[in-house]
Amino acid sequence: VRLARWAGPGTRVGAGGELVDEELPAAAEALGLDLGELGDDLEEGDGEAYASEAWRVAVDTGLVAVEDADASGGEALSEGASEGPSAGSSGSSVGPSGSSGSSGSSEGDETGRVSPGAQLALITSGAPQDILPLWLEALDVVFADATAPILDDLAAVIDDDGEIDFDALDWDPEAEAEFLEGVLGNLYLLTVADGGATEGAVPLPVLAASMIVPDDMGEPTDDILEQVSEAMMRLDDQFQLLEPIGLVTYTPVDEALMVEDAEGAESALPIDEDDVSRYGLVRLTPLGLYGIRSRMLEAGVDAPAVGDLADKDARALLDGIAHFPELSARAETEQW
Repeated sequence: VRLARWAGPGTRVGAGGELVDEELPAAAEALGLDLGELGDDLEEGDGEAYASEAWRVAVDTGLVAVEDADASGGEALSEGASEGPSAGSSGSSVGPSGSSGSSGSSEGDETGRVSPGAQLALITSGAPQDILPLWLEALDVVFADATAPILDDLAAVIDDDGEIDFDALDWDPEAEAEFLEGVLGNLYLLTVADGGATEGAVPLPVLAASMIVPDDMGEPTDDILEQVSEAMMRLDDQFQLLEPIGLVTYTPVDEALMVEDAEGAESALPIDEDDVSRYGLVRLTPLGLYGIRSRMLEAGVDAPAVGDLADKDARALLDGIAHFPELSARAETEQW
């Protein structure tokens, strides 16, 4: 929203709607992401990387409109600004969790015209039920980034036609999205099982293990432990991308553990009660609880929420809470 208000007709963008490199420092300053304000919290280039990502979200959600300056009818560029992973959107390599830097074009490449998007008015005049769908659109954009491959060497995966060769990446977009959806779904269910409270955080190893360790397995094998460790590292990157959108509150994995883990994946997995935060802690925010439930319902998954039965009769209440975890059933009954 701050970028949408900052942008104007003089803002220069590239062919894909992205900010040119020369605009990124000013965009970062508009967001309060310049080094002068945040000091040690940012490294050089981080503010520009975050500003580039925020700009892409603003364009994709309609807060900013970008049109082709050369098109006679004002052909919109906004829709194609971020279709699939690209050099400027390399998933978890954006920002401090990686080092892709900015995604803007160089001076002289700009071809777009910027104006306020139609959705910007909703921020000041819309009701909450109008703004929440806009946030869900922004979540879709960030979710796509979180499940995109990390392009350390973009040139190595470009085919003869100039397109990204996904086979060379050894990356299955559907499997990546399904895994993260499953993790978020499990996080939702764990939160609901706790009575819908968002105060308690879930250890990252618990979430990773919930997707990998079979229910009937007693002692995890070395292979399973290694898979859990690898999943934790991927989720660590993904949750750092999902936190700024307001989905979760996240405590990242202690970087010192990654050094310790170099001696073997198993050493990083046992959870010591005093050190549990070192392995990453995540919890859904109230907004995140709403967002994940919306995604689950859209996918046809039953996603009960505390408060759904508050206006129902006693029979419906008893039928409903029969399938609730104990704490959720108690919270639902208290609200009823």
